[in-house]
Amino acid sequence: MIQNKEVLDSFDNKNVLVTGGTGLIGRQVVDILCNIHTNVRIVSLDEVKVNDKADHIFGDITNFEFCKKITKDTDFVFHLAGVKGSADVSVKKLASHFVPTVMMNTNMLEACRLNNVRKVVYTSSIGAYSNTDVFKESDYKLDSLPMDFAGWAKRMAELQVHAYNVQFNLDNYAIVRPCNVYGPGDNFDPENAMVIPSLMYRIYHKENPVVIWGDGTAIRDFAYSEDVAEGVIQALYYGTQSGFVNLGSGKGYSVKELVETLNSFIDFNYKFDTSKPSGFPKRIMDISLAREIINYNPTTTLLEGLKETWNWFVNNQDEYLKKKNYFEEDKRS
Repeated sequence: MIQNKEVLDSFDNKNVLVTGGTGLIGRQVVDILCNIHTNVRIVSLDEVKVNDKADHIFGDITNFEFCKKITKDTDFVFHLAGVKGSADVSVKKLASHFVPTVMMNTNMLEACRLNNVRKVVYTSSIGAYSNTDVFKESDYKLDSLPMDFAGWAKRMAELQVHAYNVQFNLDNYAIVRPCNVYGPGDNFDPENAMVIPSLMYRIYHKENPVVIWGDGTAIRDFAYSEDVAEGVIQALYYGTQSGFVNLGSGKGYSVKELVETLNSFIDFNYKFDTSKPSGFPKRIMDISLAREIINYNPTTTLLEGLKETWNWFVNNQDEYLKKKNYFEEDKRS
């Protein structure tokens, strides 16, 4: 929970736009802001309503004229919209992931500049980093390769913000790089879900045993969406000093620990398929800079977060069918 009253008061009666406000992090940002008398508008291509206090706008931010229209007379913009998919589908459908992401980011960030939006926060990704064990902002180098191809799209938007800072001396754009975020409202599409929603989907649909690739030793930083949403709000308020900050749990959990934690409150059988790859051995975010400059303080334990996510999923199993799926070309206009 955000403790600083000054942070919350700064949003009082402000006009705020949240792109991707129906998504994993976005809906949590929306809920927090709607509870503190903020005028919130959500723009999304999902046919989902997440908060009755927010104005839901159905629209495509790959359209520049639309972006200019919706950012007019806006105080703050949370640019959280993106294309989320599993590592497998992101590799097999590069264009479906890359092209709309670049278009969304370029258009929204430029529209905010042209309309003199007071503060903007852009949600990048851990994928903008090169592969390593522990991700630390000071280790990042501009000429390094991103973790994967999709990371280029996120990196390009960061460069756009950098260009604004250099040419126009704009320091009102903050950037955050979240890690593996999970929680209510996650993408539970079995065709392209990430690890936690994929496991939950298969558990609920009685896969027996649930087969997990690798030996379970791979370590990841799993961050709960509400914690990350608080970090995003604080990043907009405090700024990120013309750079970016990491948002994660700051802890490493093995895939085996993840499965065992799920198994502690859900009854299912599982086995590890050691003939399959485990993935990169370790990926953890150093969140010390975020703690220092934006007072980021994630508090949700893995068990608490998984229970909340599971309960939400059980009651909202089909929501993913109402969401825009960029990986189904026949549904794209």
